Amino acid sequence: MSWLDNIKQEAGHQFIEIIEWLDPSRDTLVYRFPVYNQEIKMGAQLTVRENQVALFVNQGKAADLFPPGQYTLSTMNVPILTTLFGWKYGFQSPFKAEVYFFNTRMFPDLKWGTANPVMMRDGELGMIRVRAFGSYVLRIADPKQFFATIVGTQGLTATPDILGQLRSLIVSKLSDAVAESHISALDLAASYDELAATATAKIAPEFATFGLELSKLVVENISLPPEVEAAIDQRTRLGLLGDRMQQYTQLQAADSLHAAAANPGGLSSAGVGVGAGLAMGNLMAQSLAPPLAGGAAAPPPPPGAAPPPPPPHGAIAAPRWSLAIDGKTYGPYTDDALRAMVASGQVAPSTHAWRAGAAGWAPLDSYAELGLAAPPPPPPKG
Repeated sequence: MSWLDNIKQEAGHQFIEIIEWLDPSRDTLVYRFPVYNQEIKMGAQLTVRENQVALFVNQGKAADLFPPGQYTLSTMNVPILTTLFGWKYGFQSPFKAEVYFFNTRMFPDLKWGTANPVMMRDGELGMIRVRAFGSYVLRIADPKQFFATIVGTQGLTATPDILGQLRSLIVSKLSDAVAESHISALDLAASYDELAATATAKIAPEFATFGLELSKLVVENISLPPEVEAAIDQRTRLGLLGDRMQQYTQLQAADSLHAAAANPGGLSSAGVGVGAGLAMGNLMAQSLAPPLAGGAAAPPPPPGAAPPPPPPHGAIAAPRWSLAIDGKTYGPYTDDALRAMVASGQVAPSTHAWRAGAAGWAPLDSYAELGLAAPPPPPPKG
């Protein structure tokens, strides 16, 4: 063999004669065949398997597309490349081209989700932040369009990068769907299917511009921030109570006592917490009481109606008592609320209190109208 034959043989080793893609991962959307500076020999064998499409690219532009099958590359089956190159020096000359394989099968159970909470305006809760996640199914419907808009334009071939772009689009369109639906945040869990259908109608045309087909979109969960969920839970607990004003006060007192029981110092060291809980409960109870329309005074009773019975033990129903606990003021409370707190041991009879008309702060048991004074000792025997 002459030296010229050796040079030809070594040069011939640079030519690519077999082009195929064996996908071991089963989750790759696009694979770029490693041609680089090597040349493809005219007459090379191209194998395209089921659920694959091979695209030859010349200078960044999509050229010839090959569906599943086995091909011997020639000027007959690469007409676009034949036109572009011209094969000035004969049709057996090698040529340079990029080769991309596209996986056209269905890709199920792809995940999407909000990386950060999304702000939304709720008609009942106001401005809140929500998180959402779910799954979707897609396939490459138009490889040339997919190459022109995603792979070639943005230079994306890695599946995580491509899916990251799609997830951002899904979250954006789903946020629009939630806002336009005007569904309360409390009712979102019952409307996942409707939201998914609305979002799919918005997202599918966007995917089509990329050469992709969105087969299905599933909303698996839309969650609220923990503090909002805690407020909703508290509201549910209130709904189970009958008398909102008195029962809410008792609920707050019970929560404070439960916390105090776990305190090493017991109730004596948790007096501030108990008082704060009672004060908060009283204020919230007043805010929950429905006001009269327009702030008008209560209407007089109808003619002939019997007058309401007087409060028991001369008590006044309106909150009028303020308590001083550890240098802080709590209240106002009603007469009955104070008696209940003293009877349950939440407030000591010696706690200083004040009401309108009183000369100053004085112990609770010094106010005769409350009936908290201890009885005198019994008379001596005999």
